[in-house]
Amino acid sequence: MTGHDMTGPDMTGLARTVVLPEPLPAAADEPQNAKYPRGTTQRLLPTDLVTPKTREVLAARIAAYEKPGAPEPRFFTTAEFATLEAVCARLIPQPDREHPIDLAVAIDQRLAAGKGNGWRYDTMPPDGEAFRRAIQGLNEAARAVSTAAAGHSAEARFETLGPSEQDAVLAAVQRGDATEPVWSTMPSTRFFEELLTELASSYYSHPLGQDEIGFAGYADAHGWQRIGLNEMERFEPLALGEAPDPEAGGSNA
Repeated sequence: MTGHDMTGPDMTGLARTVVLPEPLPAAADEPQNAKYPRGTTQRLLPTDLVTPKTREVLAARIAAYEKPGAPEPRFFTTAEFATLEAVCARLIPQPDREHPIDLAVAIDQRLAAGKGNGWRYDTMPPDGEAFRRAIQGLNEAARAVSTAAAGHSAEARFETLGPSEQDAVLAAVQRGDATEPVWSTMPSTRFFEELLTELASSYYSHPLGQDEIGFAGYADAHGWQRIGLNEMERFEPLALGEAPDPEAGGSNA
């Protein structure tokens, strides 16, 4: 693997050399609003700045993204999963990607494995049941919207609504204004809070999401030396167009 050397102090004060692969070429369709260069994670993962377990986890997420096409849902039914995918697309839109980071798959896999964060609000059912109730409520709302707009609702589902209609349904859930019977069994505001938190966490734990915000906190195998205000390690990415500061570190190479 070709690369260039980047030297900085380690925890003992001795010089160490980290060999970074050459940066990936800029994509021809680089988003106009991109703030940080693409490919930071791919450059850092092969280096000794990243622990083996972190490298394994992040590399697996990149590999899964490079094989587009959602696997068969393991927890949700096919119909439930289609609704969840539509919800994810409205709450975390990804218009600049050829295909999105699949957030619905992450939720499905978590629930199929029976994993949680160890607590829940006492007004909420277990996560899996909460998602199933919420999907039911969203589709009931879709039928009501369709009836009001066109006088029929039998086939309407959340994913068949237009974007503005989907946003209106989700906004009612967020505000606590949703009137579907299922929301009398759990507070819609709590569900929305938990859902949006999980989606944001899943998105920004993915290497592509981390690259968007210039995050390199996973490269912590040797600790952190530059901890003052606005100081950066030499391997941390700079914003596009920002010149390296020899005193502060950082790199957009």
